[in-house]
Amino acid sequence: MTFETLGSFAVIAALLVMSPGPNGVLIAKTVPASGRAAGFANIAGFVAAFYVHCTLAVFGLSVILVQSANAFLAVKLAGALYLAWIGIKALREAFSARRLVPAGPAPSRRPRGLALAFGEGFLTNALNPKVALFYLAAFPQFIGLEGNPVATGFGLASIHALINVVWFTGILLLVDRASGFVRSERFTRLLKGATGVVFLGFGWRLATMRP
Repeated sequence: MTFETLGSFAVIAALLVMSPGPNGVLIAKTVPASGRAAGFANIAGFVAAFYVHCTLAVFGLSVILVQSANAFLAVKLAGALYLAWIGIKALREAFSARRLVPAGPAPSRRPRGLALAFGEGFLTNALNPKVALFYLAAFPQFIGLEGNPVATGFGLASIHALINVVWFTGILLLVDRASGFVRSERFTRLLKGATGVVFLGFGWRLATMRP
């Protein structure tokens, strides 16, 4: 594989990573409430899902999602329901009567479990057919017949993962820095409310998406 080919794939992957989507919203929701560690667990979940999609694409299983209307519909609806569930949960927390974040001096945060944060990041991407379609559409164009297609596929997935880690680490650090100035209950409710609306919107878009 030439450097030109790698560069072309890197550009496509970077555009996918940097385009607005549920990953950035999830980071913005997680970090102020649970801290950097939970945000990095989200990112680890993103990366793990990429390798799952890569494995499916390399061994041809993603084709089933595209060629089988029922299989695609099942995965699409599962992803839409998961995004909607996150949105509804965030809205419930936003309108909850209990005090979510104490005002005043920086409080001690109650981190969400890292396993839970990892699972949220993983499921947000694993249940998203758009990511599967990216791998299905991109890989055949960049994996040649020469060499080892499995090694090449996982190499490309690693490039995608690296770009993802770099981009969302930057987002995570920005959100963490900003959250030090906005730990008021009002801001937290506003953030959770906005997160809920956005995730419901992503869920609706995913539910109505066609392959």
